[in-house]
Amino acid sequence: MEQFWHKLTSLAFHRSGESSDDSENRSSAESTTLSPETVAYLQRLIGEPGKNLQLYQTALTHRSLVHDPATAYLIESNQRLEFLGDSVLGMLISEYLFKHLPASAEGELSSNRAKIVNSKSLAGFARSLGLGQHLLLGESADHHKIRISESALADAFESLIGAIYLDKGIQIAFDFVIRNIIQHPNFKTIVAAEHNYKSRLIEYTQSNHLPPPLYSVITETGAEHEKSFTVGVTCTGQLLGTGSAPRKKDAEQLAAKEAMEKILADKNTES
Repeated sequence: MEQFWHKLTSLAFHRSGESSDDSENRSSAESTTLSPETVAYLQRLIGEPGKNLQLYQTALTHRSLVHDPATAYLIESNQRLEFLGDSVLGMLISEYLFKHLPASAEGELSSNRAKIVNSKSLAGFARSLGLGQHLLLGESADHHKIRISESALADAFESLIGAIYLDKGIQIAFDFVIRNIIQHPNFKTIVAAEHNYKSRLIEYTQSNHLPPPLYSVITETGAEHEKSFTVGVTCTGQLLGTGSAPRKKDAEQLAAKEAMEKILADKNTES
């Protein structure tokens, strides 16, 4: 585990620049559109940000700004940072659960992690921080709708973790997760909740000696920055359920939920 942490820390160093001098020179040449209020907000949130404020601007940049013709060629959205932050967060939460729930089996650990890092939970953590008020949005976007959007808030929260990881390293990212997730007043309630339908569906297929469920995107609708995905879940070639949501993994949860509801209804009918 210590070797794994060392590799991750080394990765953060290399991703943030070839050397401290190179990083400092590049950062000083970068300009951001972050307001003084947002810079002060970030300082309160994570301590003094590093020299690369561009990372934090990217973390707060909703994809609607990238699709605004006036700014598209200048700006990168937070989607790539969200991809990184999702992985970093998953690993940090996994380690925390592994250490603090020694009696839990793999399935229970996976279920608890999924409940903590799903978009509903992450959006709740983001709302507690007032993160939506600092999102950078395109002029033509529905600002009010996006600032309270579950998917936009969850993406920005994960992107911020990715930015902290690249800028300050794995330990500071872990400190942020501890303060704003593990020590959050709702953390124990989230862990105790029973809403990880994907894990329940996997447990059902395993206990009945069936192949694992397969998820696939059926349709994508909406503008590029306001997409909705419809996902279906199948087992042995049979469609068990479908679900629609702005994020694929949330659509998968809804599809699994519908599948479990059908399975339970069939069981009740048979009995």
